[in-house]
Amino acid sequence: MADDRPAREPARRPGGRTARVRRGILEAAAELIARDGIGGLRYDQVAELAGVNKTSVYRNWPDRTTLIADALATFGTDAAPVYDSGDLDADLVDFLEALAAATASPQGRALLNVVTSARENPELRAVVDEVFDRRLATLRDRLQTAVERGELPATDLSLLGAMLTGPVQLFVSRGARTFTRADARHVSAIVLAGLRSTAACGDAPVAGRRAT
Repeated sequence: MADDRPAREPARRPGGRTARVRRGILEAAAELIARDGIGGLRYDQVAELAGVNKTSVYRNWPDRTTLIADALATFGTDAAPVYDSGDLDADLVDFLEALAAATASPQGRALLNVVTSARENPELRAVVDEVFDRRLATLRDRLQTAVERGELPATDLSLLGAMLTGPVQLFVSRGARTFTRADARHVSAIVLAGLRSTAACGDAPVAGRRAT
């Protein structure tokens, strides 16, 4: 007798095995880039660290540059989110502290390692620029909100974002000690005080105008 009941579909695992394998490979690649640089990245080491067969790495990324690019491209906005609590100073301190932790992570160190090499590789340069643009875009949005609320004078937000994040990346790359919340407060306070002071003197740069 035929069974008229509908066939039971196999249970779907969250994300699926393929997604988990890809994520594991990208995380392994980022960790190895952080440790050895892009010149030392080897597929067999990626596979071993990710706990997969080497053919899985080749199947998903037959091109080595694409593997490097994807490993870095997954590391963007989510690594250091920017919140809007209504308190700009607290939000910037939270962001800078999170940025320092993200930059010190394997993915963050991998990104720093690739920056120099990317100068001679347009594809990698585009990926590096995209990662930094993602991060600064959310920061610029928060700063723009602060300008609209009157918490900050109008200024070149891209330059302001670079002034806030630059010290963090330099500090972490040197590796002398851990970047602390107190450090984040100092960086934010000094940069914002400088902005407000120059604005009061009429010297604050605005978008589309060079600072003199």
